[in-house]
Amino acid sequence: MRRTDTTTGLTETAPAAPPAAAPSARAGRARALTAAGGVLTAASAFVAWTWTREFPGDLTVNGWPGGPQVLTLVSGLLTVLGSLGGYGVRGFRWAAPAGATAALRWYALGALAVTWFAVASIAWTLGGAVNVVGGGWFAAAASAVPVAGAFLLPPDAREPARARRLPAWAEVSLISAAAGAGLLVFTYGIGTEGALFAGFLVTAGFAAAGLARAGLLARLTGLTARHRTTAAAAAFVAAVAFPFTGSDETYMSVGVNILIFATVALGLNVVVGLAGLLDLGYVAFLGVGAYTAALVSGASASALGLRLPFWAAVLAGGLVSMLFGLLIGAPTLRVRGDYLAIVTLGFGEIFRIAVNNLDGVSGPNITGGPGGIPNIPDLSLLGFDFGATHVVAGVELGRFANYFLLMLLVTAVVVVVFQRVGESRTGRAWVAIREDETAATAMGVNSFRLKLTAFALGAALAGVAGTVQAHVSYAVVPDPYQFAGAVPPNSAFLLAAVVLGGTGTVAGPLIGAALLYLIPMKLQFLQDYQLMAFGIALILLMRFRPDGLVADRRGRVDHDAAGATA
Repeated sequence: MRRTDTTTGLTETAPAAPPAAAPSARAGRARALTAAGGVLTAASAFVAWTWTREFPGDLTVNGWPGGPQVLTLVSGLLTVLGSLGGYGVRGFRWAAPAGATAALRWYALGALAVTWFAVASIAWTLGGAVNVVGGGWFAAAASAVPVAGAFLLPPDAREPARARRLPAWAEVSLISAAAGAGLLVFTYGIGTEGALFAGFLVTAGFAAAGLARAGLLARLTGLTARHRTTAAAAAFVAAVAFPFTGSDETYMSVGVNILIFATVALGLNVVVGLAGLLDLGYVAFLGVGAYTAALVSGASASALGLRLPFWAAVLAGGLVSMLFGLLIGAPTLRVRGDYLAIVTLGFGEIFRIAVNNLDGVSGPNITGGPGGIPNIPDLSLLGFDFGATHVVAGVELGRFANYFLLMLLVTAVVVVVFQRVGESRTGRAWVAIREDETAATAMGVNSFRLKLTAFALGAALAGVAGTVQAHVSYAVVPDPYQFAGAVPPNSAFLLAAVVLGGTGTVAGPLIGAALLYLIPMKLQFLQDYQLMAFGIALILLMRFRPDGLVADRRGRVDHDAAGATA
């Protein structure tokens, strides 16, 4: 290209522009490399990785994936799917509506991480890398190919595609499919142990990040926002189906305890997430509900000697917990911040010490002291004995499956209460107090009365969950109701579940509680390194998801509006 300078009259030749197709060709080759690597990674799950069945999952079979090979297969297929969506292949464009590059990098890294983790686990568990056969090394090498291709891709330059409104039946079908996929993932995860559970967490984390970068989670969020009732019903049906998946009573007991933990965390979310009150002794309200139910449900060691029906025991547990919330909140909620946290922490310790001393020696014999109240009978509701085995739809449901379904109903009620209150005038006033109490008071909000209401409501919800926990565990003892401990629920884990899951949301505490209950239980194989691994996981999550796993949409809108105004 020749150019003449009008000032000097000189003519110079400018370098020719590179062909416009060159970057596109390089991107096409990188995407092809990524897709091919995804196919190889998925295929590597169908060959043997080790020679002995001593490693969990039986990785000695050719033609059928097992154990961590399933996770490698899923990661490889996600990489292939993202590549097809990035290519714009007809029928696969939905796989990357917001762009494929960032999503492909997360998918590929997830495949690399879980595959190399599995290979390293084989070598560590069986006593050396010699126990990894050729198929295992092939899988390790194949998982590196899509990573190289994904990081050779240029950043996404196009704007995210606008979501096309689908027919109502199609959107409802997608929501139902998402609920079914969630049930499948949860059932698989709860059935894993040790290193396989760690691999499951790695795969789920990278896959979730990739789906978010691809824009699929945003699309799903939009669908659930348009069909809230349908989404809630689909999630409830999926949860009801869990006992019918063939899981044994061990996993059913884990499921019911997760629901108890999640329900209490959702109640704490009223106090912390909506009203902004830092409560470090919240687990005491769970204990109040549990001890109340133990005293009035016909336990042989009960000092009251009452045998109330379940509905009356639930009301008693919720009301007594609410009363304690009012009694503790009235004198303490006039302080703020760190002072409030210290006072609530003191209340939690006072409760634990009090129930330890109400043993007939140091005080009146009400709670049984350190031994607690044992022999709490199983529930019987409308002639249905929750302690007996029942056959429903051809599936045998044991004791924990029965309590799981009961606790699911309690959780559903708590979710409805949280949603209704959060969207009400009182809920908006709580959010105003959380953001700036001084400004809210200046606008005429009675901050003390509303904070006391939040405290009492959160205590009542915890008390209701405690009534079911007392019957599930057969006994109530004071040890679990403390600020921190090795096993949830305790106040520290409850607060972590709310903050990690996402304050002010419904799904956040439920997901956070499930993770924080499962992680300490499933990572027992780490022994002395368990808390270190748990802390690292929390740090990474808070680094990459500072708003929690499920960010508050209202909070995001408010902050975005404030930033736009500034």
